[in-house]
Amino acid sequence: MSKSCDVCGKGRIAGNTVSHSNHHTKRVWGANIKKVKAVVDGSAKRIHVCTRCLRSNKVERAI
Repeated sequence: MSKSCDVCGKGRIAGNTVSHSNHHTKRVWGANIKKVKAVVDGSAKRIHVCTRCLRSNKVERAI
């Protein structure tokens, strides 16, 4: 599955997990991506969209 939003481009970001002893290990946070049927250029198409774009009505859902 795609790890980035087709609308806004939001994807994975990297950082560190920091333990109580201040030990740092690398980790990755992924965007909340859903595969939805949306209207793209007048026709229905399946695209990968983050939930923030769905909630803010940046995508017109197809039925």
